[in-house]
Amino acid sequence: PDNWPMALHLSEGAVHTVQTPSAYLGYRALRGMDSNRPLRPMPKESIVCTGHYIDHELVSNIEADCAKRTERMQHGAPKRWLMSVGGAGAQKDIFVTIIRRLIPAIKQQKAALLVNVGDHANVWQELLREIPEMQPMLHTHFDDFAETAAFCKQAYSGDVTGIHAFCHKDIFAAVYSTNLLMRVSDMLITKPSELAFYPIPKLMIKRVGGHEAWGAIRAAEIGDGTYECSTPSETAAMLMLLQKNGDIIEQMCGHILAAKQAGIYNGAYRAVELAAGKH
Repeated sequence: PDNWPMALHLSEGAVHTVQTPSAYLGYRALRGMDSNRPLRPMPKESIVCTGHYIDHELVSNIEADCAKRTERMQHGAPKRWLMSVGGAGAQKDIFVTIIRRLIPAIKQQKAALLVNVGDHANVWQELLREIPEMQPMLHTHFDDFAETAAFCKQAYSGDVTGIHAFCHKDIFAAVYSTNLLMRVSDMLITKPSELAFYPIPKLMIKRVGGHEAWGAIRAAEIGDGTYECSTPSETAAMLMLLQKNGDIIEQMCGHILAAKQAGIYNGAYRAVELAAGKH
């Protein structure tokens, strides 16, 4: 799933699919899998570069979703920031910095913040203790997936202000909420892991695993995300650049549309076709 070859993904006798040309070449050469000697390359029959693995509902709505983002930029609507927060808490300092920097713009209704903590309610409580000033503008959406879905349906064409926190004990709802929220957001704040490949403008914060660096490189070169911002101060500077300059988000939307035309986001379709024998 990542953009760096790792031996744990290999399965003898299987057809392997990868998301990018650089991952394809790295796996063909088994790059970095033995520090003492070069390895025998994978045969071409064992590996296929399919493109990014993206859900159908996101790929099929790229044009409409990017049009909504562009419309919001051009009409001065609050910029909608989506933070997807994992349970490890490894990037808590960065998230705290981001939220504090956004609060003045949120109060002025120039920004809105959507925070999905998945099924990690403890992470949200830690953020709330760290930033109690969120409270007056906070709306919580906890353990009610139908309500979360209704919020996203309303937000697609309606207004969004303030800070909205999402948390679900059910793991499906916890993960799938991000799919729904991406479609109504202007910018996703994420480390360069699986979400680095998704068709939404992205602010890339510091990686957790070293291999994740290549996910940010991929997004930056396609143009649907920033380069990796490796410190809280660099992240805050990029945040303010994007907050004050909607034209950059519009440009990213243009790159997303071009990437769709090139088939870059069709990896899930192609993987299913391979599995079904439709080569």
